[in-house]
Amino acid sequence: MQLQEIEVEIEKLSVHDRASLAKKIIDSLDAYETNLSGAEIEALWVEEAERRLDDIHAGIVQEIPVEEAFDRAHNAIS
Repeated sequence: MQLQEIEVEIEKLSVHDRASLAKKIIDSLDAYETNLSGAEIEALWVEEAERRLDDIHAGIVQEIPVEEAFDRAHNAIS
């Protein structure tokens, strides 16, 4: 199956199922790159999310609409 075919199928999934798939993909990449346990990786993601939220509250970064974020990400990997 080609990547484009997979992307089409992913779009057919519910938001919950896409989020679950994204977590599995991220977990697989994290496990490949590190020797950390799942709990350790999860704790690092929580720290990162909290740091980013603090940056928003401090005015260091600005929020953008999710559609724009997805467009930027898609363009970056295309």
